[in-house]
Amino acid sequence: MTKLWPDLQKFWQQRRVCVTGGGGFLGSFVVKKLKELGAGEIIIPRHSQYDLRNVDAIRQLLRDTSLSTQNGRRAAVDIIIHLAAQVGGIGINRTRPADFFYDNLMMGAQLLHESRQFGVDKFVGIGTICSYPKFTPIPFKEENLWEGYPEETNAPYGLAKKMLLVQAHAYHQQYGFNAIHLLPVNLYGPGDNFDVESSHVIPALIRKCLEAKKQGDDHIVAWGDGSPTREFLYVADAAEGIVLAAERYNDTAPVNLGSGIEISIKELVETIAHLTGFQGDIIWDTSKPNGQPRRALDVSRAKEAFGFQAKTPFEEGLARMIEWYKQQRIEDKVDVRIQASTSVT
Repeated sequence: MTKLWPDLQKFWQQRRVCVTGGGGFLGSFVVKKLKELGAGEIIIPRHSQYDLRNVDAIRQLLRDTSLSTQNGRRAAVDIIIHLAAQVGGIGINRTRPADFFYDNLMMGAQLLHESRQFGVDKFVGIGTICSYPKFTPIPFKEENLWEGYPEETNAPYGLAKKMLLVQAHAYHQQYGFNAIHLLPVNLYGPGDNFDVESSHVIPALIRKCLEAKKQGDDHIVAWGDGSPTREFLYVADAAEGIVLAAERYNDTAPVNLGSGIEISIKELVETIAHLTGFQGDIIWDTSKPNGQPRRALDVSRAKEAFGFQAKTPFEEGLARMIEWYKQQRIEDKVDVRIQASTSVT
């Protein structure tokens, strides 16, 4: 039997929403989706004004975004979608594990706690696929979350995020607070982070292939041996899933957000090389870590609970991402030329 969902636009037109990390990669797509649905008000706190690792800053944010009511009380925002996070690939997770643990734990735990204190109706916590045990049966089911320790290279990050799930359960049990927890897989798409030091696997490979092609290199170097598998979700699809859950899902059980398609790193590299036009060799640096052996999600709960299903074919999403990055490089060069031509010496 098909569920009859309520009118999303009607729901959001009545809501004031705070999106932490709303200026970031995923956040910008969530904000765009909320705008399309006519959300009553969207608040995007900036790190320069509100450092969410600091509880005083969180309290100030919640005070600043509250409205006066007719009876003289203050009304908090209706929903907080917490996307702000310290994120990155295997390399930066290995060099800064303490930062990844502390920053993510402090931001999430304190924000959820103060949200309840201030009377926020609903808290949407965004977890991570990295919270799953290193060796999890494929496909990952939400009930597998507690069956082992996460993969070592990103365990501090994964466990810090996992504490939001524990907290959501506890606050629901003790206070009846409506906090949900979503578990997205690796995201990709236009606007991703292409920084050499901190990017995830897809933008790192796109950049390597394009730069090698431009420089005429006959090979690129990829980490590991190519055997691990991953699942990827196009960022606009992830944003849709988060917004659907924020409107329709009110259970404490965590929910996977993914595409349901597993791909090996070897196949991923070959696909990106093809789409970027790089025809050189791929050298595997086996001194570098592989990360978790396999990742692929059971995505049935999201479809059943709030009607989410990924729509974007993987290669189509990759092609959009590659074109976006190529255009950004052109625009960056033009901007540099303009600055140089207008500088005063």
